[in-house]
Amino acid sequence: MDIETKKWEVLCSQEQISEKLKELGEKISKDYEGKNLLVISLLKGSFIFCADLVRQITVPVKIEFMTTSSYGHSEESSGTVQVVSDVKSNLEGYDVLVVDDITDSALTMDFVMKHLKTKNPNSIKSCVLLDKPSRRKVELVPDYCGFEIEDKFVVGYGLNYGDYYRNVPYVFNVTDEDR
Repeated sequence: MDIETKKWEVLCSQEQISEKLKELGEKISKDYEGKNLLVISLLKGSFIFCADLVRQITVPVKIEFMTTSSYGHSEESSGTVQVVSDVKSNLEGYDVLVVDDITDSALTMDFVMKHLKTKNPNSIKSCVLLDKPSRRKVELVPDYCGFEIEDKFVVGYGLNYGDYYRNVPYVFNVTDEDR
């Protein structure tokens, strides 16, 4: 697909994302008051969302990164999740919040949550910018969610097509219609 010749439909504007970040930051700050919060950003997709989110969290927060792979350069998950780069910190004594850009099949988040539980954190929850519940392959509901969306291929605000479009400040859908 040549994305440059396709029509773009904005699903979540920059303003909508900004407002949702404030809401999520307030809720997470309240829920983690007095706890030892460790946010784990799943790279590469969540890096923009996670950076903006943690700036809205008012309680002390430690940040770690983990890289997984299930998509490659495809529009669909392969169904197999691999840990490319694991967290370096000891998770014991921390309340872990795993942050990702999107949950659709939930295979990645389910795999990551189970993997991190073996590291004995106090608690573990998930936060995603986008949720596509119609594509679930495992029983998992994100604990914190920005937007629930339909089953559309989305790009922007950290989400990529190939290795591009992560820097677009909003989330858009690419349609098959020519511009």
